[in-house]
Amino acid sequence: MIKFLVKKCIKNANDVKDKKVRQSYIVLGGVLGIICNFILFVLKLVIGLILKSISVLSDALNNLSDSASSIIGLFSAKLSNKKPDKEHPYGHGRIEYIASLIVSFIIIFMGAQLLLSSVNKLLDKQEPSSFNLVLVIILGVSILLKLWMFSYNRYLSKKIDSLILKATAFDCLSDVLTTSLVIISLIIGQYVSFSVDGLMGILVSLLIVYNGIKLTIETSKTLLGTKASDELIQEIQNIILQEKEILGTHDLIVHDYGPGRKMASIHVEVSDQANIIKIHELIDALEKKIEDELYIHMVIHMDPISVDNEEVKKLHAYLTKLIQDSKKDVSFHDLRITQGEKNVNVIFDLSIPYSFSNLEKNDYITYIQDKIKELDEKYSPVINIDYH
Repeated sequence: MIKFLVKKCIKNANDVKDKKVRQSYIVLGGVLGIICNFILFVLKLVIGLILKSISVLSDALNNLSDSASSIIGLFSAKLSNKKPDKEHPYGHGRIEYIASLIVSFIIIFMGAQLLLSSVNKLLDKQEPSSFNLVLVIILGVSILLKLWMFSYNRYLSKKIDSLILKATAFDCLSDVLTTSLVIISLIIGQYVSFSVDGLMGILVSLLIVYNGIKLTIETSKTLLGTKASDELIQEIQNIILQEKEILGTHDLIVHDYGPGRKMASIHVEVSDQANIIKIHELIDALEKKIEDELYIHMVIHMDPISVDNEEVKKLHAYLTKLIQDSKKDVSFHDLRITQGEKNVNVIFDLSIPYSFSNLEKNDYITYIQDKIKELDEKYSPVINIDYH
């Protein structure tokens, strides 16, 4: 059904890199979320009041907060597409991430309030909630609706790579579990003396808080900045390395200013004998191609390397084998040599993992330096450190 709605409601639906198309996907998901969650809220509120069940009322309020989250998502989709201005030259795309953070805080707050109510009911030892088969069936139908909501939110989030829709999808899945716990409490509560309703309310509340914290962590990571995905790195390299003049790449950095708003830089290795005018034209063309195909504003830096110097070739082969034999997640680039009065400076960048401790880093650098000097005592290693 969601594919039918996408086809009917979104123009040029397959052009998911387009900002307006992306906004339409979020709007569609948001409108469906508001409608479905409000219907569920009203149904569960009525059921909860009739049964005097704290767990059902907790579930109802959870659906109400989901509606509020969908509304925030709609506003964020609109605001994030505002054009860049003097104060925000990189656009307003991160508003969507901020909106996700606000949603996560709402979820945590609602969960904490419901946890307090559930604990009070458990301690007060109130009468068990009355059981009604028809109302349990209605809750079962709400589970089916939430499963559909999970399905379409997951589909839309994958289609446009949306953090807020992804969070909504898994929130729907947790709602399925919480409503299931509510049904269990209504059934078991008729056969035990203690307040199963209060106990299940606590479990429901903890699940809500857990999802809120999980969403907060995920969104915070995006706002702080994370490494580009392996898929994106591969796409960029595939475009660049298809040109025979490009011998290699390194130092790729991607800055995320919101969905569809990325800036990046990369170093490309070219022969030091190449025509600089032609290489400059090639780099301009590659930057434009990456922007057209991946919607990334790319800046490419050119690194000339020696391809005819036999001594450099020998050192390159030696370093390659040396690093491979060490079986460490390490690589090198920008190898070059300069002649001094007494020594030959062997200069290169060594890329090591962030996970290396200072001791591991220093030991590995010393190991590489010693091995280079063993190759020829006139060599003086000059190593610059990169991280990956």
